[in-house]
Amino acid sequence: MANASVYAMLLVAIVLEVIGTTALQMSQQFTRLGPSIVLVLCYVAAFYCLSLTLRVIPVGIAYAIWSALGIVLISAVGLVFFRQKLDLAATIGLALIIAGVLVVNLFSKSVSH
Repeated sequence: MANASVYAMLLVAIVLEVIGTTALQMSQQFTRLGPSIVLVLCYVAAFYCLSLTLRVIPVGIAYAIWSALGIVLISAVGLVFFRQKLDLAATIGLALIIAGVLVVNLFSKSVSH
């Protein structure tokens, strides 16, 4: 896989995980069948896509990107769709997570550029 396609696959994995986590909220503790099925399908597909990226990206780096972007995106989904507001500390924490991922990707020799 070329470098750009690996990161595109990682992005697909992240989006699928965010959709799955959104479905988790909508499943109401697995009491609603439709969202529960979406959850399982998205998580399986997300982990498959993530596994493909591990051929090129070290697991720690891939997981850092996956979790950081997933946290930020699902926080945005929570805000927009579920009206779950973030306080200042949460917003600062999310900014620090993004900063950490940027530092790893821009400056670490562990990531192939």
